[in-house]
Amino acid sequence: MRLKDKVAIITGSTSGMGRATAELFAREGAKVVVTGRNEERAQEVVGKIKSEGFEATYVIADMLNLDSLKKIVDTAVNNYGTVDILFNNAGLLSVAPIEKLTLDEWERVFKVNVTAPLYLTQLVVPIMNAKGKGVIINTSSVAGAHAHHGNAAYVSSKHAIAGLTKSMAWELGPEIRVNAILPGAIMTAMVDSVGGEAAVKHLIEGSPLKKAGQPEEIARAALFLCTDDSSFVTGQLIRVDGGIDI
Repeated sequence: MRLKDKVAIITGSTSGMGRATAELFAREGAKVVVTGRNEERAQEVVGKIKSEGFEATYVIADMLNLDSLKKIVDTAVNNYGTVDILFNNAGLLSVAPIEKLTLDEWERVFKVNVTAPLYLTQLVVPIMNAKGKGVIINTSSVAGAHAHHGNAAYVSSKHAIAGLTKSMAWELGPEIRVNAILPGAIMTAMVDSVGGEAAVKHLIEGSPLKKAGQPEEIARAALFLCTDDSSFVTGQLIRVDGGIDI
């Protein structure tokens, strides 16, 4: 129970990496606020957590809507009294070459992948500062470390959240630790939407482990970053990618 009595907000937690993290954090004793756009999936995640004897609630939220983001934090405080952990995990993928990339799509990707994490962080910082302690994790990507053809908006947003993570760590310490996870080829619904394992074959073949990752492997990295085992870790971009580009 390494997160006993902690309150954790995990965005984008009705599937994939977010869901795996919500379920793991709950098993480790956290009270989890699950967020997503699909109520049926949100109910399923919370129901599973509660059926195992742990605590969770959900908020249906659109990362493009600032009122939705405020509702997430308000729900955490109203239900559980505080916020100890914020995992900015929700993300939006974009597949479009630069010459066909619309400004509307560019702005949507940045709002979900960069602006929403910034705003949620601004909302939880006073709560964490009052406690004198807190942890924030942002989800970047291996696309936040180098470029991929046809993903300019996504790549740029993931570079941006990596930079924002470092700025947050500098400005919010010593009370709050901030790190980012850079997933590689993780088998999630997002990867399935662009062709599944075949779409990330180059990432698999380009890594020494020669396999795709699973959402639970991201969850375990997030758990490490939220416990005192990582008490001297902040401002870091933690790659969980099978060793790509080493």
